[in-house]
Amino acid sequence: MMQSIQAFLDADMRRVDAVIRARLHTEVVLVSQVAEYIISSGGKRLRPALVLLSAGAVAYQGEHHLELAAVVEFIHTATLLHDDVVDESDMRRGRDTANALFGNAASVLVGDFLYSRAFQMMVGVGQMRVMEVLSDATNVIAEGEVLQLMNCNDADISEADYLQVIRYKTAKLFEAAMRLGGILAGTDSVTEQALANYGMHLGTAFQLIDDVLDYAGSHEEIGKNVGDDLVEGKPTLPLLYLLQHGTPAQAKLVRHAIENGGVEVFDEVLAAVLSSGALDYTRAQAQAEVSLAVAAIAGLPESEHKQMLIRLAEFSVSRSS
Repeated sequence: MMQSIQAFLDADMRRVDAVIRARLHTEVVLVSQVAEYIISSGGKRLRPALVLLSAGAVAYQGEHHLELAAVVEFIHTATLLHDDVVDESDMRRGRDTANALFGNAASVLVGDFLYSRAFQMMVGVGQMRVMEVLSDATNVIAEGEVLQLMNCNDADISEADYLQVIRYKTAKLFEAAMRLGGILAGTDSVTEQALANYGMHLGTAFQLIDDVLDYAGSHEEIGKNVGDDLVEGKPTLPLLYLLQHGTPAQAKLVRHAIENGGVEVFDEVLAAVLSSGALDYTRAQAQAEVSLAVAAIAGLPESEHKQMLIRLAEFSVSRSS
């Protein structure tokens, strides 16, 4: 399914990649090395794809969507560089993380370079509304990172608290990416908000499936170490489900794992997650978000771009990586 979406966007995505390569140019060799390493490390290019699909769905005629697709990818990449340092991660997308290869200092500073380059590029588009949306999104993402840090090793957060982290940390950039197409095309506020709602619900669903894959995926498919979230003491939705609906023994086990980091008891927690219905519940919540995403764009004119947005929503809950 993702292959058909990528094939549909292939020509435009090649142009976005050309923008990315051009905008990564710098005389500072280490910046180029680290930025090129992380940008070329694979990934689905989902967020820039959303800019392209959103612009196409509202019949935008112009070139700025290519620049803004690259901007969104730069912002996302910067968050990955910083995330991996904070989480002390050593693997992403099946490769060593940049911090494992180049060190924490280089990763943080190159992340800063990508943020600042993104802001240079959005200024070049010359629309204050674009700058407003992307600067707000970047700020909210940073708040989400801090909220997640505060929630680590806290087994008492609610499902609503956790969903707020997802909305901030992950879904906000999906939302902004979709909103940009409407802004560029000069749509009315109702249409712009419909696009944004699709992005927010899609981003939430995408993160919830990431939570599932942290227990149901394989090392090779998801490109990182299975169980990383538990090791870091992150109370994700499957664990919150177990705390509320598991047996007393399961709830005690999960509470201990969240509060202390669950590397020693991962196999036990995994068994509890797999036998409890926690993953089915999380998948069902993701599917509910996808239904809301598709409903949000129901009023858009019929087009191939709209169909690809619907297909992308369906892919987000069926994927294995």
